[in-house]
Amino acid sequence: MREMKKSLKAFLTLRHQQQHQQHSSPNLPQQHPQPPINMEYRKYFLILAVGSTFSVVLFFLTTLSSPEGGLFSFLSPSSTSSSSSIFVESKLKISSSSSSSLSSTPRIAYLISGSIGDGDMLKRTLMALYHPNNQYVVHLDLEAPSTERLGVRRYVEGHPVFRAVGNVRMITRANLVTYRGPTMVANTLHAAAILLREGGEWDWFINLSASDYPLVRQDDLLHVFSDLPRDLNFIDHTSNIGWKEFQRAKPIIIDPGLYMTKKSDVFWITQRRSVPTAFKLFTGSAWMALSRSFIDYCIWGWDNLPRTVLMYYANFISSPEGYFHTVICNAQEFRNTTVNSDIHFISWDNPPKQHPHYLTLRDMSAMVDSNAPFARKFHPDDPVLDQIDSELLFRKPGMLVPGEWCAGQSINGSDPCSIVGNATLLRPGHGAVRLQRLMELLLSKENFRPRQCK
Repeated sequence: MREMKKSLKAFLTLRHQQQHQQHSSPNLPQQHPQPPINMEYRKYFLILAVGSTFSVVLFFLTTLSSPEGGLFSFLSPSSTSSSSSIFVESKLKISSSSSSSLSSTPRIAYLISGSIGDGDMLKRTLMALYHPNNQYVVHLDLEAPSTERLGVRRYVEGHPVFRAVGNVRMITRANLVTYRGPTMVANTLHAAAILLREGGEWDWFINLSASDYPLVRQDDLLHVFSDLPRDLNFIDHTSNIGWKEFQRAKPIIIDPGLYMTKKSDVFWITQRRSVPTAFKLFTGSAWMALSRSFIDYCIWGWDNLPRTVLMYYANFISSPEGYFHTVICNAQEFRNTTVNSDIHFISWDNPPKQHPHYLTLRDMSAMVDSNAPFARKFHPDDPVLDQIDSELLFRKPGMLVPGEWCAGQSINGSDPCSIVGNATLLRPGHGAVRLQRLMELLLSKENFRPRQCK
């Protein structure tokens, strides 16, 4: 191809010189081309003909061997959407695919966030969730005193397993987070960006608070998720916003957490706005498990929808319960990847209030029967947490949750997980059986497609 381009350039240059000679001497009799020039023409034409023939054959062979298949595969919609483009947006999508193949051990990227007084509970939740195959970002917001944040930082940096594996990070430059305002969405996007940049390969992003707690071991969760398509997004959502249209969508709020260093509640503007027509509003739970490809899309926003929706939700009350839901259901690329569940056990009032009930020992049976991998909310050090540790996670006080990756021995009260073995090996138990039931229900013919972005 390079030789063909050189020949074509030389041919055009020669032709231009000849024309220039003819037009620069109009009064002179026209001279016939000399034989050497005729030989040059023949040489260039021969090279061009051979090069063109070679290019056509190469194109034909490439088309036949293409994974898209077929000589006319370039006419199909799938190949049209992925064809090369001079625009930068086509290049941004390259990194959106998940890192792991189906049936390999997946990796989960967790955000565990808390506020003032949540430091100890955050550490306990991290211990209950830890697995060396995963990635973790922890965050205590700016309302927590510096001593509490420093205590969590020292714990993360000083834990021998966390330090050896290097998969736990703390956001040391804390954000001020107001749950009812957009600052919680901004903090979630902040953590997701850190995980995309520094977290290596992972498949799902799960946001939790310090008052959340797992109901299955990570070996159970990773085992069940190994057989799931990596593009699934577990997000509770509906377009039937009902009373939220008048109490959340139409009011305009300002979140001082965006520009102040001290936390205060959001305040309302007297003027109200209409429901948007450029996109359709969706609402749901603020807790979700999102695919890496969708998180990549939210950060990069190559068609600008995530940024447009984010600007709208900057003045929306309880924006964490609508931002990701509205983005995913208005994005053609992702709307058919939703699983309508937040995979949490949560006990709500009817109708739901701003916050759910705190869970206690009375809720233990209901939590187990839900087959959910997570539950919320819990008071710090509630006795039900000890029961979950003992009966569901098999975690001893002050230790990590045991899994197949733990290569140590329980001698004289030592933690067998203090020595890290092969993190890709899993030992699923009863928790995997329960979670598998939930996945079969959520992905059934009756629940999966009919409940997507409705």
